[in-house]
Amino acid sequence: MTPERRLFARRASISISIIALAIGIGYYIVLHQWDLFLQICMGLFVIGLAIYVALDPGVVRKALIGRQGRYGSNALLLIIAFVGILAVINYLVYKNTKRWDLTADQSNTLSKETSNIVKSLPDTVIAKAFYTTDATMASSKENTKSLLDQYVYEGEGKFQYEFIDPNKDPVSAQEAGITRDGSIVLYMGTGKQPLPSISEQELTGAMVRLMNPGNHVVYFLTGHGEDPISGGSDQSYSQLKSALESKNYTVSTLNLLTTPQIPADASVLVIAGPDKPIDDSEVSLIDAYLKNGGSLVVMEEPPVVTQFGDAVDPLANYLSQNIGIILGNNMVVDVQAAQSLQQPFIAIANPYTQHAITQNMNGMASFYPTARSVTTDENSATDYNKTVLITTADQSWAETDMASVQDGSMAPDQAVDLFGPVPLGVAAEGKNNDSRVVVFGDSEFALNANYGVYGNGDMIVNSIDWAAKEDNLINLTPKATVDRYLVQPTPYMLGMILLGSLVILPGVVIVAGIATWLMRRRQG
Repeated sequence: MTPERRLFARRASISISIIALAIGIGYYIVLHQWDLFLQICMGLFVIGLAIYVALDPGVVRKALIGRQGRYGSNALLLIIAFVGILAVINYLVYKNTKRWDLTADQSNTLSKETSNIVKSLPDTVIAKAFYTTDATMASSKENTKSLLDQYVYEGEGKFQYEFIDPNKDPVSAQEAGITRDGSIVLYMGTGKQPLPSISEQELTGAMVRLMNPGNHVVYFLTGHGEDPISGGSDQSYSQLKSALESKNYTVSTLNLLTTPQIPADASVLVIAGPDKPIDDSEVSLIDAYLKNGGSLVVMEEPPVVTQFGDAVDPLANYLSQNIGIILGNNMVVDVQAAQSLQQPFIAIANPYTQHAITQNMNGMASFYPTARSVTTDENSATDYNKTVLITTADQSWAETDMASVQDGSMAPDQAVDLFGPVPLGVAAEGKNNDSRVVVFGDSEFALNANYGVYGNGDMIVNSIDWAAKEDNLINLTPKATVDRYLVQPTPYMLGMILLGSLVILPGVVIVAGIATWLMRRRQG
């Protein structure tokens, strides 16, 4: 073979080898398959190298023992050391997984409440996601998988999932009651919870219902001008109702004036902001209910903002005489709220007394518009242990002159007013039975208008959980996800982005390259 042909053959063989290697690497990165095509590519790579070496063994020998060989061996050792370090780092990271969510609203991280719920699971939860291979469901399936992976990460072995094609496994789909593509069913023990839609809120709510399989019914008393528990207006308790239902409570209304009997299935009776006094006959029913181990949550506004007038409040009298909880005939004036919110009648509470209701709320304020004081009478001989839950700041006071409240001329009076910190809520537990009572001097804090304000929703839901003897569910209320909107950049910002990405950055690279070339040319 002539030298020219030998040189051509060497160049052709090494070119084929490099091309085959590049194609093989790209093919494997894309498809992750060690199939016949990839094996052919690797075979061409090896054969090309063998032909190259066979055509000129001296070049290989010179490369191994010459000056270039020494430099090459050093480079090879550095490469091996570098790859080894990467392998060790990768192994350590794999064994000690840590995630960072760099999004502004932590959209790729489950909320703290969800994390607590997953870690509190008494048994392993298995999520069965039913998805067909329909191309239109591919994006939804990928989003669902990403969400479920977050639960697996937080669950530390307590949460698992699997995807099932209902067309290939119709038996499993039928047993799960699947009627549409893209459905999820959660299982824990013998319990099962289908999801109406796929989101963190629905997934977490379903897990809470699995943890709380009992039939707990919460009744809201009506007939005295209370705000409704349904409807989307700010003056309703529909958000509270939805939060309770997400925890597997049944929420209903109860009118004791028309149906003079508290149902036997009542876990909690809630009296939320009556505009007229509770009747004596109703108070008698409530007394019998509590003596039988029932639970009561009371939220009463100051008389000045109701239609009580000068009428006697039988419920307030009962709470004072039988439980030792006193609802003050006053209005709390908060100096801090007056300065920061220009609203002197919004009582701001924080910190809280140590109690199951408030155990995870330290550092989170709660707001009580038009509140009255709720104090305890420790000298009364009652069968209840009482704990003040929340108080205002020291600068606040409970104004007793209602005329000054109405005309805005209120001022603290050492002789008659109650000075801060003013208690706003009290929890009481029966000594001789299992009854529980929680009393707040405000009802507006739990309305839709204020439910999402800082710790307001947690306070009322935790109180109902505690009253229902479901202490394990306190602070495990799933949070609603926050909607995010894309704000389009201005034309000026779009122009700056275009200039930076297409002109400035490439220009810097080009200038740096030219400068380096000129410096080397001068040196060399």
